Amino acid sequence: MLIKRLIDVAGSLTLLVLTAPLTCLICLAVATTSPGGVLFRQARAGRGGHPFKMLKFRTMRAGADVERDGLAGRNESNGHLFKVRDDPRVTRIGRLLRRLSLDELPQLINVLRGEMSLVGPRPLPLTDSGYVGPARARLSVPPGLTGLWQVSGRSELTWEDMVRLDLHYVKHRSIGLDLVILARTIPAVVTARGAH
Repeated sequence: MLIKRLIDVAGSLTLLVLTAPLTCLICLAVATTSPGGVLFRQARAGRGGHPFKMLKFRTMRAGADVERDGLAGRNESNGHLFKVRDDPRVTRIGRLLRRLSLDELPQLINVLRGEMSLVGPRPLPLTDSGYVGPARARLSVPPGLTGLWQVSGRSELTWEDMVRLDLHYVKHRSIGLDLVILARTIPAVVTARGAH
C-alpha cells in the first residue's frame, strides 16, 4: 500500500502539471458555454464506505441532478447504474469531455488528497452504491481513477460485469496489475469505447 500511495502521489502530481494548460482551456470552455460552475462535486463512497466529494468538470447543465427522476424510464443500464446514452442534460462541450474522458481530470486532486487511487474500482454515487453482498468487497480498497471496468468496455458492461471485474481486481491487486491497467487505459480513452 505504501508503494501504491507513492505511485499515486507522484503520478497525480506529474499529470496535474502536464495537463495544466489543457485544464485551463477546459475551464474556459465549460465556463463560457453554459451557466454554472466549472467543477461538479458529488458524494461518492470511498474506502470503507466513507463518503468523499469526487471532482469532475461539469458536463451537464446546472441543476441537472433534480431532473434525473424524470429520465428514469430511459435508463439503459441495470443494477445500480444510471446511464442514458443521449442524456438531454449533457452540454455540447460536456459530450466531448465525456467522450475523451477529460471530465475526469480533476479527480487527480482526489488522488493527491488520498481519497482515490490512480487504479481501483470506480467510486459510485452514494445513492447508487449498491454495496450489498459480494459487491461490498469493492469498498475494501481505495476507489480509482481507472480500473478493469474502464479498460473493458465501461458503459457497455452490465452491473454484474462491473462487480465481477472489480472483485477480480480486489482479489488479485498488485503493482504489476495496476501498471497493466494504466497502460490499457490510454488506448481505452483514445478509442472512447463505452464512453457516453
